[in-house]
Amino acid sequence: MLKIPFLDLPPLRGAAGTVRLPGSKSISNRLLLLAALAEGETRIEQLLDADDTAVMLEALRALGCAWHRGSDGSVTVRGLGGHLPVSAADCFLGNAGTAMRPLAAALALLAARDGGRYTLRGVPRMHERPIRDLVDALRGLGCQIDDLGQPGYPPLALCGPSPLRLAEPVRVRGDVSSQFLTALLLTLPLVAQQDVVVEVEGELISKPYVEITLALLARFGVQVQREGWQRFTIPAGSRLRSPGRLVVEGDASAASYFIALGALAATAEPVRIEGIGRDALQGDVRFADAAAAMGAEIRWLDHALEVKRGRWPLQGIELDCVAIPDAAMTLAVMALFADSPTRLTGIASWRVKETDRIAAMAAELRKLGARVAEGPDWIEVQPLPAPAWQRAAIHTYDDHRMAMCFSLAALHPLAGAQPLPLRILDPGCVAKTFPDYFETLFGLVQADAREVPVLCIDGPTASGKGTLADQVAQRLGYAVLDSGALYRATALAAQCAGVSLQDEERLASLAATLPLHFDGGRCFLDDEDVTDALRAEAVGQGASTVAALPKVRQALHQLQLSFRRVPGLVADGRDMGTAIFPDAELKVFLTASAAKRAERRHKQLMEKGFSANIAGLLRDLEERDARDKNRSASPLKPAQDARLLDNSDLDIEASVNQVLTWWSEGRPFPG
Repeated sequence: MLKIPFLDLPPLRGAAGTVRLPGSKSISNRLLLLAALAEGETRIEQLLDADDTAVMLEALRALGCAWHRGSDGSVTVRGLGGHLPVSAADCFLGNAGTAMRPLAAALALLAARDGGRYTLRGVPRMHERPIRDLVDALRGLGCQIDDLGQPGYPPLALCGPSPLRLAEPVRVRGDVSSQFLTALLLTLPLVAQQDVVVEVEGELISKPYVEITLALLARFGVQVQREGWQRFTIPAGSRLRSPGRLVVEGDASAASYFIALGALAATAEPVRIEGIGRDALQGDVRFADAAAAMGAEIRWLDHALEVKRGRWPLQGIELDCVAIPDAAMTLAVMALFADSPTRLTGIASWRVKETDRIAAMAAELRKLGARVAEGPDWIEVQPLPAPAWQRAAIHTYDDHRMAMCFSLAALHPLAGAQPLPLRILDPGCVAKTFPDYFETLFGLVQADAREVPVLCIDGPTASGKGTLADQVAQRLGYAVLDSGALYRATALAAQCAGVSLQDEERLASLAATLPLHFDGGRCFLDDEDVTDALRAEAVGQGASTVAALPKVRQALHQLQLSFRRVPGLVADGRDMGTAIFPDAELKVFLTASAAKRAERRHKQLMEKGFSANIAGLLRDLEERDARDKNRSASPLKPAQDARLLDNSDLDIEASVNQVLTWWSEGRPFPG
């Protein structure tokens, strides 16, 4: 997961491959609550592992519900049988509406029946999301609910005991959020000593989400009787009983981004999306029909679908999105690639989501150059002509869906637009429902290597370029290439195979098939972590020897180029900016005095348990510097356009900040 201030996406030109969807958020949090309230133990497989489920799990623990996570990622919940073992708890629910609304109903009803005081709170945006209609319905039942902030919004205190009035129908508005009705349906079985009727006032929106609720209640033994979409009856004597084992289907809302990706960019091979089928519980699966109406070619399989580009450009549509409010956001970005306007209606609920999504979507589309009109419950997006696309930094409003939707705008070269980078601010907000979204996207998209940004950090041995490169890459969300590790790995592989460091032919053969990769700041040969072994002095000296051999350098050249992939690369070495990536956007030549470098290397080796003599290290560094500067193949020297950075008196944070400042100066993004 990317925890960085911004992510710069290069221009994207194609897509193909397979994605396995994370578990549905809507199903995951409903199942967690039902499992906690039910009788018996429930094993939930393929549960979404994200912020929204994390806050629900922590709230359940605070309420006395025991659960544990298995090695396979499943979560087993020991049901409470409808009785809380604690009489007081304070639950923080972040910005998870699928946790706040049903927990408010559950705790209000249980406090009324059994007594207790429970508080629910969240992040500031949660305290701006309305809950009045649910609170009014619960108060009508006799529940005692105290507003701890602005009336009609969280935070709330749910108190009791108080007598419940179940003889009259419970009335709740249905035109703001279907989560209010869902909250009542999930929790009223706790107090259904008699038939309990819920009547919906106004038009019920997001009906497919209510269908999910009814289907899951049936799995827990409660058959709700429904009269249209206006009247629901929970039968007397209803009890929640665990079905034992449940599997969460893939997130249909998350599928929308990859369906759109296929529709826009899969021209040769399809994008295959696994974990969901046409018979999914989630209404957002119908997004595929909307994408098909715009021109996508969609092939349904068992528990999967494949998507390719069909009609191009896409066709603008007019669609009532009341049944797919979350997924419909993706259509607004797809509309940029259409040949006629796209008008989305029935989206009033966007106004009360993680942000005001109608206003946010309009504002960010306009940054890209689009013409957008908006109303109380609609948005209309005009196609964006190729010359009108603009470089932009997309504000995500702490809204996961804004970040994921707008990542698709990086495909603008497919619309004939001039290739431009796209900045996504606060990409980590996707952790709410899809922590690995961007990493998953990177595994599917294709780019012109020349348009993938590269930042080079060259310098002599022990200048600290490896540490600097790692930290700069982490701050940018880019991959890292420690080119020195390739030469050290070649020397280590030669040592293990008994190959002489003077045998240029065999060394080149070893280098050409070197199975080296980097992960989490560690170096691996196949599956073996060789990070520490590569730092041994003998290996370092061997690396300096093999690096001077032209055939070895030629063998490793293509391997180094292959590290240039989406979203970008930070490469460190001795000739990254001169020989390997001469077109890099920023080249830094890092150095420090030989004495300072010897001191740092001595400290590093001692901390790792290696014996070392500082005088000997200084002598070795000076000799290595001389060899590196005077070798015939790519001698050590700054690129002509390199920025010089002497870090003799700088700590790592100061060095990182300087490099990032230079990087930002060369990549301006209008707000």
